[in-house]
Amino acid sequence: MSEATATLESTPAGHAQKYTRNNPYISAVTENYRLTAEGSEKETRHFAMSLEEGMHYTPGDAVGILPENRKSEVDLVLNALGFTGEERVLDHYKVEISLEEAVRTRLAIGKLTRSTINQYAKLVDPSTPIPRLASMCGADGKAMAEEHCWGREFIDLLEEFPGVVKEPQKLFTVLQRLTPRMYSISSSQKMHPNTVETTVRVIRYDAHGRERQGLCSGHMGERAPVGSTMPIFLHANANFRLPEDTNAPIIMIGPGTGLAPFRAFLEERQANGDKGKNWLFFGDQRKKLDYLYEDQLEGMHKDGILTHLDLAFSRDQQKKVYVQDKMQEQCAGLYKWLEEGAYFYVCGDATRMAKDVETALLDVIAKGSHGTLDHAAEYLEVMKKQKRYQRDVY
Repeated sequence: MSEATATLESTPAGHAQKYTRNNPYISAVTENYRLTAEGSEKETRHFAMSLEEGMHYTPGDAVGILPENRKSEVDLVLNALGFTGEERVLDHYKVEISLEEAVRTRLAIGKLTRSTINQYAKLVDPSTPIPRLASMCGADGKAMAEEHCWGREFIDLLEEFPGVVKEPQKLFTVLQRLTPRMYSISSSQKMHPNTVETTVRVIRYDAHGRERQGLCSGHMGERAPVGSTMPIFLHANANFRLPEDTNAPIIMIGPGTGLAPFRAFLEERQANGDKGKNWLFFGDQRKKLDYLYEDQLEGMHKDGILTHLDLAFSRDQQKKVYVQDKMQEQCAGLYKWLEEGAYFYVCGDATRMAKDVETALLDVIAKGSHGTLDHAAEYLEVMKKQKRYQRDVY
């Protein structure tokens, strides 16, 4: 899981887990370093955070992180509203706090949503209507609102349509709650007993004349140095698990930060001395700049923990090569592993990569079995029922 919003309550990852999204553990950042080299188009970082004794996770789980809005963005919003930030408001649990704390830690002032536009419009004084704002509301204005929201944040709405919010407390009806972000855990607790590690791509972009950044990735990339603290909790993911049979082979497809849970899988199997074979497909843009955890993966390959390591760096040659292309190249070997009972895992981008990988997998099964795509689809359905095809996509 990446810069995805947690929409469900946290499922405790251990039997006696006492920390949740509403009662997070205040963890110390113990490691924060860049994995991609200078010159890469991506800034991907490795984070390690301390755990209290008794906090437990399993490879495949996620860590929930509660970020704060940037102080500079908070100040812009307060100034645009004409408030000092010292005003008193009641948060979602009716706890009295300052408006500054509410905007910094409780309210989502980042990515603009249709819901915010609709709620904001309800506060407009009927005696002084704002036609353009009204035109973006309701079912009729859906398309216009969605287009307007793209690349914009709450501050943009305040500057375009000022003077609407008269009372600080009304912000709780306009803005959604600031929610945790979930990231796949990239470590085995057997190798890192008192810490949880994750792999985060820092999102930065320019839109509508402003420099923007991902809420949580920006916080972690810029405002979470070693020694600082982050509120966190552990979130179980029972649908993404290593096989109970430690001798079963596993095939892992994890381009980019999709590699994270597979680093945890490999460390766990290494720590346990499991005999099952491991095959990893990893890819990114350029080998010299974007090969995440290169030394560790190459070491595991050399030591035989990684039976096969297939790499796809799309920009290192004229014709782009992706993990699904490498799967096609290894068609015979992949099908042989599937016939041996291998478990097949995919982690990463849901919109394109995961679909392309499934298409390639069906092709591998069809070619390997000398069957049709219909037969391949039936084969894959059997794998799903046996929990041998698992995805963690976002």
